[in-house]
Amino acid sequence: MILANIRIRIPPQKRGEVLRILRSTSEQNRILPGCLSSRIYEDLQEDNVIMFEEMWRSQEELDRHLRSDDYRKVLLIMEMALQHPEVSFNRLAGSSGIETIERARTPELREKRP
Repeated sequence: MILANIRIRIPPQKRGEVLRILRSTSEQNRILPGCLSSRIYEDLQEDNVIMFEEMWRSQEELDRHLRSDDYRKVLLIMEMALQHPEVSFNRLAGSSGIETIERARTPELREKRP
């Protein structure tokens, strides 16, 4: 799996337009083959910062998406940025859930760590 993240500081007057475009893109992504999730977040600690997160099943499916006409809209948003956007693509080899917290907080489970 590949986690794609964009963190962008936008001009306040462009907020509505940016959110409208990202919502549309996110909705369209969700029906694409290989898209596991597509979400938009606002940073509550920094004004005018929006984060766009996508999870893709494979590099090939992500690459197809990055070459698409729809992705051009995301690139246009990045050009609106007040600062250089932060972009990252992270390969995920695996994940865990609540059991990680339980293992860390429970002494007898820490001893059984794989």
